[in-house]
Parts: sequence; structure tokens; C-alpha cells
Amino acid sequence: AAGALTKGGSSALAPLEGGQKYAQALGASKAWSRGYATNSHDHFNIHRDSPENNDTTPFDFTPENMKIVKEVLARYPENYKRSGVIPLLTLAQTQNKGFLTLSAMNRVAEVLETPAIRVYEVATFYTMFNRSKMGKYHLMVCGTTPCMVRGAPKVKQALCDHLGLSDYGESTADGLFTLSEMECMGCCVNAPMIAVADYTKGVEGFTYNYYEDITTKDAVNITEQLRRGETPKVGSQHRSKCEPAGVVYEDKWVPTPEGTETLMGTPRGPYCRELKKEAAEQKQ
Repeated sequence: AAGALTKGGSSALAPLEGGQKYAQALGASKAWSRGYATNSHDHFNIHRDSPENNDTTPFDFTPENMKIVKEVLARYPENYKRSGVIPLLTLAQTQNKGFLTLSAMNRVAEVLETPAIRVYEVATFYTMFNRSKMGKYHLMVCGTTPCMVRGAPKVKQALCDHLGLSDYGESTADGLFTLSEMECMGCCVNAPMIAVADYTKGVEGFTYNYYEDITTKDAVNITEQLRRGETPKVGSQHRSKCEPAGVVYEDKWVPTPEGTETLMGTPRGPYCRELKKEAAEQKQ
């Protein structure tokens, strides 16, 4: 099913969308009936032409970015240029303010001298590629188990309420923020967390930062700092890195009580036997 993009919007995946609506009409909850991955901004692997996203939408790499394209392709054998599809799609997406138009994917295919469907397959498979227009800041809430049990649903709801959104995949009316769910980002010890992709400064100024150990208040404060053009604190919001200083519990930062046993102290027994010492004693 990957790469099932068709001009005009028809797709083999279209029945999934109809099935979702049918299930909801029968009273099923949205979460139960949805048939797509929530960690992608694009819910289905289809394309529908729009004035800002079609095969005639102007797109080409800037002269500066073409230099990067050449640097990337130089890493691969001439007959395996298509191996550069992921870095070139990433470059195109960043240049295009956070999303890949159909024309951008077609241009990547031209550069790689490969059929466009091969590029579509990659762009629809990996959830970090966005095929719908994005806000200047892409807010991604981690939705896997450690973050879920530490309060990710509350963080999502707080962001929705603050930004006037109803669910993932939506953007604010001013085009400043887009909210999505993301799978595990690898900072489980600092759960819950969000990531923010900043597309406001082009390729050279692009940033992708983690904000960890966040409460709902922290999440809202981060969006307001971004709105004002400020730079929020990156990483944990309540400790230096991931030392045992505390944890987010019930939407509050709870410091570790003094005297609590942690990996920073001497572990309790039983200890491993000193095999060399035992061997020496047996020889005596």
C-alpha cells in the first residue's frame, strides 16, 4: 500500500477512510475506529490535488541546497543514486517549510533518476515526512508507553485546549503550530516529552529539539515562548540531564526524597562473589 498516491485523490486505501466514518456512525469512538497511524501528520497514503500541492506547484532546490544534493550523492556509487532518497527528501521538506509537495517528490525523483513511485513509497512509509502543509512549528507529543503513563495524554489535551485544536494532525488558524503524535523518541527516562521542529529559518537555521520532563504547564509555556520568538530551554525542564533528581507524577515535578536509594549511591547486597579470591583460597 505504500506509495499509493494518485492524482485526483482515488486510492486503494480510500475504503479505510469510508470504513472509519461508518464505524463512527455506528457509535464507535474515534480512537477505536481510526485505521491509521497517529504518529503521522498525513493519515492516509493518498494524495489529493490542491492549489498549493499538485504536480505543477513550483519547486526546485535552491542553488545553495543543490550543493548539498551533490555532496549527498557523492557518497553513493553512480548507479545507486537512489540510495540518497531519504536525505534528499529531508532536504526538500526543510526547504519547503516542513512538507513535501507532489512536485517536490517528483523533483527528487528526477535528481535521482528513478521512477517517482519509488520516492512516493519512501515518503509515505516514514512518518517523519509530511505531505500536508505544516505550521511553522511542528509540535510532536510522544505517544508510547513510558510517556503515556507519565502524562502524555494530559500534555496533548493541554496543547489542544491552549491552541484551539481538537486532535492530532491539525494546525492553528494563524499557521504557527501543527500538533502531531510521534512514536518513541528514546528519552523514556525523562518522560513525558515533546519534540519541536522549527521551520521558520530555512535549511540553515532548521532545528529539531527535545523538551523532556514536561508538565502541562511546561508544554504551554514552551509554545508561548516560541510564539514570542524566544528560545525555550532544551532537554529536561526540571533537571540537568537524567540524573535521579525526581520525576513527573500527576502532572507535577516531584523531587526525589533525600536519602532515597539511587544508582548514584552504593548498591545494597547481596554482592557478586569474588571469584579470584575464592580460587586463591582453594589453592591454599
